[in-house]
Amino acid sequence: MRLGSTLTAALAVAATLPLTGTAASATTGATSRLATCQEKALSVHAAPGGQRNVARIDVVNNGGRTCVVDRIPTITFRGLDGSAEAVPPAGSGPYELAPGERAYAAVRTADPAATEGHVVGSLSVAADPSHLGVAFRAAAVGMPEGVHVWIPVTTLWQESRAAADSALADALG
Repeated sequence: MRLGSTLTAALAVAATLPLTGTAASATTGATSRLATCQEKALSVHAAPGGQRNVARIDVVNNGGRTCVVDRIPTITFRGLDGSAEAVPPAGSGPYELAPGERAYAAVRTADPAATEGHVVGSLSVAADPSHLGVAFRAAAVGMPEGVHVWIPVTTLWQESRAAADSALADALG
């Protein structure tokens, strides 16, 4: 019984510790108590990424309160199962967005040299896995021949477009 009490106490202490992660704004215990951003309070955008099979995405908190989204954007592809994997590999966690704040990420849908994969007409972006997301046609993200999908990857949310581009370049070496 003593071991059970010690374990329970240790778990209670661990639950009160602040979360840590690569998102600078997601490192306080207060962040874990913030509500998930309502999807209707967010604007999600996608645009060409300047390279073949790369798109830039961003999200803006248009609401009046600070809230959180998942630090990994959820990027899915029409008609395919699964979503883009985070690079570097990371688990879910909160990413805090103040009112009017914007976060950026970059997604590579396929290696430019890949001959395998699928071609789909659109990709969808959600700032949090609990959201439905917004669909963007292939041409809107600079892929007029369709979105070529083979082992897609996405960065975590970043504070700037340049940081997102750099994170993708660093991860893919």
